[in-house]
Amino acid sequence: MSTQIILTAPVDDLGAEGDTLTVADGYARNYLFPKGLAMPATAANLRRVESLRKKREATLAAQLDDAKAAAAKLVKQSYTVIAAAGEDGKLYGSVTSADISETLKAEGIEVDRRKIVLEHPIRELGVYDVDVKLHPEVATKVKIWVVNQEGAEATSTKAEGAGEKTSKKTQKAEKKK
Repeated sequence: MSTQIILTAPVDDLGAEGDTLTVADGYARNYLFPKGLAMPATAANLRRVESLRKKREATLAAQLDDAKAAAAKLVKQSYTVIAAAGEDGKLYGSVTSADISETLKAEGIEVDRRKIVLEHPIRELGVYDVDVKLHPEVATKVKIWVVNQEGAEATSTKAEGAGEKTSKKTQKAEKKK
């Protein structure tokens, strides 16, 4: 026996949300219906799904526009991830998609770590082009520089020292006023 169903969520190897399909009774009754992945294909449910589909299309169009804007922002810049490394350039740990996501977040761009595609974690210093899939239709590459923590600390220490000098000069100027 078979049952007509409407998918309420995308199901791998079966279909996308809103698809009307015929599946085995047991599969629908024991798996799809209890998990909320499908509902029976009745006339009322078909009308309800059609109205939901129109709303969803508008939402997906807005998400596509947002993804294109974020991709344009990501491509314009390169980003630096600071990691501890040995003298031979090998990292003590590794740079993962979560680390890259945090770096992008610090730059003001929200990208979920699951959208950053790394075949393997980065384990050496260098420059890497990392794939980012922001939307099913929008994918881009981001240039990531993995630099040694010691070099970054020296640079930040110099910057902090310059900031202290500036703040002292500012304090002297304020005292004169």
